[in-house]
Amino acid sequence: MTAVLSAEGLSKTFRTPFSRREVRALDGLDLQVASGEVFGLLGPNGAGKTTTVKILLGLTHPTVGEARLFGLPVSDPESRRRVGYLPEGHRFPGYLTARQTLSIFGRMSGVAPADLKSRIPELLARVRIAEWADMKVKKFSKGMTQRLGLAAALVHRPDLLLLDEPTDGVDPVGRREIRDLLRDEAARGAAILINSHLLSEIEMTCDRVAVLRKGRSVAMGRIADLTAQGFVYRFVGTGVDEALLGAFRESGAGAERVNGHVKLTARDAEHLNALVDTARSRGVLVTELTPVKSTLEDVFVDLVKAGEVVDEAGANDALRPEGEV
Repeated sequence: MTAVLSAEGLSKTFRTPFSRREVRALDGLDLQVASGEVFGLLGPNGAGKTTTVKILLGLTHPTVGEARLFGLPVSDPESRRRVGYLPEGHRFPGYLTARQTLSIFGRMSGVAPADLKSRIPELLARVRIAEWADMKVKKFSKGMTQRLGLAAALVHRPDLLLLDEPTDGVDPVGRREIRDLLRDEAARGAAILINSHLLSEIEMTCDRVAVLRKGRSVAMGRIADLTAQGFVYRFVGTGVDEALLGAFRESGAGAERVNGHVKLTARDAEHLNALVDTARSRGVLVTELTPVKSTLEDVFVDLVKAGEVVDEAGANDALRPEGEV
């Protein structure tokens, strides 16, 4: 797949106005998002997510490194022509209707008025607010405003979507509808970058994620790979006894009973198959063998806490008197 969005060595240092102290918001970030991919950008507050999006949109400039959209440097306004953006906490003039709002956004994005006549009703239907097309926006709930914001980001059929908390304030049914809409856009070929704190939504929506901590990427990859716990399996079968568990352990496997099943840890796929063969040779009927995985939230929390431990250790080192070990 073609890389629609790419960043190499992005660093951004801000200087506070009075103390002149430097704050590094990004520190050597590399990033790529391909056509047809849904990518999640995760991290605690202050991790550099917003700074990354601002650089991609040309709202601020990197101190070091470069970013490109569609092969063009982000400093080139032409790079943003095919981008749809949904900011967090967006607001629309309350005196406009949903239809008028999309008309204004469409015209600003270069969509011909004749095309907007069919495009606006189509979008309002897709985001499930068609029956409120001519209601003033000031009467919209937060969830309806969020849906309208997504429609505004899509009005010019962008090939790259930058979405900040796209399901914020939306009920569970609406979240599923938005997930389906985003998957449809990805199937069309659009690249999608989502910035969100709703990790369960990211886990259900994204193909890959990056976890940022203090401006650096501390983990990046497919969610299935990041949440895998190696060859750890939930093993269930009839006739599993202590003798079998002992045989598993003698072969070098981990085997412990947990809430009605066996948590089985193998070295590799070949070892796992040998363990299953051992069970069958002893007359065990295997009814379940399921990989044990962490949730994305577990992975995220572990990475953030690991960073806190490192920071605390560094702070303690800095406080030690010179020469003390």
